[in-house]
Amino acid sequence: MKLNVLIVVILLMTSCKKNSKTAGVIKESTNEVVEKEIKTSDIELEIYDYAGFEKFLNSKNGKVYVINFWATWCAPCVRELPYFEKLNAEYKNDNVEVILVSLDFPHLYDKKLKPFIKEKKLASKVIVLDDVDMNTWIPKVDEKWSGSIPATVIYKNDNRRFYEQSFNYEELQNEVKQFLK
Repeated sequence: MKLNVLIVVILLMTSCKKNSKTAGVIKESTNEVVEKEIKTSDIELEIYDYAGFEKFLNSKNGKVYVINFWATWCAPCVRELPYFEKLNAEYKNDNVEVILVSLDFPHLYDKKLKPFIKEKKLASKVIVLDDVDMNTWIPKVDEKWSGSIPATVIYKNDNRRFYEQSFNYEELQNEVKQFLK
């Protein structure tokens, strides 16, 4: 009987130690998550439904707008973002504005989008289009758009072009130059 009690006590003590280690791991990972949230909490996202976003597609002030639709989960989108950033830096004094329109899902804003913006140090204006009625607003952006990303609209006043493709820097720059003439 004493042997059985001793075995039970040893098992309880051993299992308590394991739980203690697990609790420590959980606490450590919780702290990491909190630290990430604190680091990205200074990023305020501008979130629009299509009605609010539409103003970005229809400005007629003589400025060239480069509007890129992308998401953090889209590999071709992420691959071309540096080209949009370079364009923004090189042409910001030439009346060109780059707007990066994130189509990330709302549950990813804090976990993926904000850390991505901070990590990549995106200098272009980043806005979020959160409108679930894609079948209504996609053809309003361009009637030929299938809805796939990356996609880009470049326009100046009433002169507008739509691209359902990825760009390298030279291609993007050549397209923008056509609007600067």
